[in-house]
Amino acid sequence: MEREKLEGLLIDFIDGRLTESERKEVRELLNNNDVRVLYEQLKQVTTAMDRSSQISPSNRLQRSFEQMLQEEITEQHTPKQKQVFFSPTVLRAAAAVLLVAAGIAIGNYVNEYNTQRKEFAVIQKQRDSIAAENLRLKNDMLAMIGNESSASQRMRGVNVALTYERADDEVVNALVKTMNEDKNTNVRLAALDALSKFHQEPNVRKALIASLAKQDDPIVQIALIQLMVKMKEKGVLKDLNRIIEDNNAIKPVKDEAYSGILKLS
Repeated sequence: MEREKLEGLLIDFIDGRLTESERKEVRELLNNNDVRVLYEQLKQVTTAMDRSSQISPSNRLQRSFEQMLQEEITEQHTPKQKQVFFSPTVLRAAAAVLLVAAGIAIGNYVNEYNTQRKEFAVIQKQRDSIAAENLRLKNDMLAMIGNESSASQRMRGVNVALTYERADDEVVNALVKTMNEDKNTNVRLAALDALSKFHQEPNVRKALIASLAKQDDPIVQIALIQLMVKMKEKGVLKDLNRIIEDNNAIKPVKDEAYSGILKLS
């Protein structure tokens, strides 16, 4: 019997599409070892194809195909043994299984990729929402700090700035302006306190040093001198000497300036 016809008959036998007489004929053919080997191979392939449409290919199935192919290669290179070749039908069946497996793998990858994209979109939306809320709060804070008609509102705005772990240039500039120019001493002190949290930032440090030469509020001057000592900022020694020599400076401020010179020298 021709190979193609035999394979077709065996596949129909496995799928249960033969008549009783045809099934009897196949059973007789299975007494031949070569036919038996081919039958087992076809049965293994068709079984794998049936299962691959329902579940992902397992490692066991992959190893089974690899073993089957290796046995075929070994048989073809062993002259003393009878050779059982894979015909186009078997190869097409094996290729179908591999294509199904590849399709499942690609499908899983696509699903995972789409899931990650959705999760990223949710996270990005949350970040955008947080950024928008932070911007709103900052604008509210700056509006309160700039409220010239209400010292309590300006104090409230500065207190919000005190909760910041980091401050951008816009916030720093608003606090520096408040520290140097606000009409209320308590608001000035609060702004100085907020800036002291960021004194390690170069722009903030520079603004604090420059403020010492501008301050005329004794209480703020004293607090600022103490901060310069804490920062170990020797660049203010000339300003401290100027305060000591200033006839308009009150004694407590001069005493604090003198103490600062001793500690920084």
